[in-house]
Amino acid sequence: MKLGIFVNTDRHAEDLVGLTKAALSKKHKVIVFFMDDGVKLLTNPAVINLCYNPGVNMSYCDYTTQKMGVNKKRICEKMVCGSQFNNAMMNHEADRVIVL
Repeated sequence: MKLGIFVNTDRHAEDLVGLTKAALSKKHKVIVFFMDDGVKLLTNPAVINLCYNPGVNMSYCDYTTQKMGVNKKRICEKMVCGSQFNNAMMNHEADRVIVL
């Protein structure tokens, strides 16, 4: 199964980490897309470390990172700097999507 996680707030870093690790422990794949206030989590070390797990695909909205003033140099190089197209791809590919 592929689990999609749409992150548009910065309030649920622990939930994001916990859900991702739980899904990976069950051999599921995880796709995460960040936008709006969710891009603020891209500098959180626990969130950053998720991108190094096999089975995790992460992307974020470039426009929103610029708007929020997030330093892209601090974002994991494995994360895709994208657009709403990446959000649409996640929604198309995922079997289930959770919004945080």
